Amino acid sequence: MSDHDQLLRQLIDRMTASGSLRTQPWKDAAAAVDRHEFLRNGFFRVVPGSSPTAWTPVLQDGDGWLEACYADESLVTQIAGTIKPTDIRGEIMREPTSSSTLPSLVLRMLEDLGAEPGMEVLEIGTGTGYSTAVLCARVGAGRVTSIEYDEEVALQARETLSRLGTYPNLLIGDGLLGGDQGALYDRVIATCAVRTVPAAWLERTRPGGQILTTIGGWLSASELVRLTVHEDGTASGPVLGGQVSFMLARPHLAPPLGLLPDLNRGKEREAIIGADVLDDWTTRFVAQFAVPNAQRLKLRHGQHDEDLLFDVESESFAALHQDHGRWIVRQDGPHLLWDTVEEHLGRWHSAGTPTVEEATVRVTSEGQSIHW
Repeated sequence: MSDHDQLLRQLIDRMTASGSLRTQPWKDAAAAVDRHEFLRNGFFRVVPGSSPTAWTPVLQDGDGWLEACYADESLVTQIAGTIKPTDIRGEIMREPTSSSTLPSLVLRMLEDLGAEPGMEVLEIGTGTGYSTAVLCARVGAGRVTSIEYDEEVALQARETLSRLGTYPNLLIGDGLLGGDQGALYDRVIATCAVRTVPAAWLERTRPGGQILTTIGGWLSASELVRLTVHEDGTASGPVLGGQVSFMLARPHLAPPLGLLPDLNRGKEREAIIGADVLDDWTTRFVAQFAVPNAQRLKLRHGQHDEDLLFDVESESFAALHQDHGRWIVRQDGPHLLWDTVEEHLGRWHSAGTPTVEEATVRVTSEGQSIHW
């Protein structure tokens, strides 16, 4: 048995033990795909102790490369939208823009998707092509369409899949617009997060079909959701939980903050709920449904450290600070952001703060909402 065969077997055993890999058909699919083939251009590793985070390249056959390919961890494959591991020497301090997702999450999502042979499947976000290959091994390459926004990433995935003799329908374009025009799919899976589920995904999914996606937002909390599309074009389904985090689809990234408004204006009142609740992942996820266009930042304003929610488009803001144990909120703009957050979280608290796994997301032409 080769080194990579042994490492792949160990990875499958770990995923099985953790519960990510649950059924024999998907174990067989995972066993049919060598992850290292999709990482031959290397990946970036975090420089220990760096702040801000610095990255250094790990190239094929370099120190620890093969072992890392079969570790159950995400591996960054692109930085700043264009930079590959082979492009630099030393360190780089920029934001990751593409990665090979940790295998246990890939297999957990594919299991949750429930795709079977004979189904037409659309994958949003080809990435390195690893998840595409596993999907092809289960349902057949002729049944898989995968679309990638980044042309260079897409071409590399196509080259790797072709070298391995796997030929799904690979597209380059905006996955938020769906796959082939007029095509219908039984399953849609997204390997990027979205703020709102695109209408095109519902239109491309047969009634009774399912969409598996991560819903996130600019408050930096996201969860995996499985939606069933109904005859009337709406969709609903459970939040699966697990604090699943993917990079937001590039068209869904937050706009630059630009110049902040005059934070001295607006009306003050004592807050019913303090800004510290947003330090909790689940609370942020719930709050995002109330103020989907708000970004959060912390700053020093006058004599206070303040939590700021800011909606760039409307220039609405809510600034909160503590004063002798009380939370004070100051708001201005057409949308009273903190009033909306308090009302939304208040309903959640009245329901007993149920877990996200007890929640249902509904998507209609008017938008999306969360319910218990």
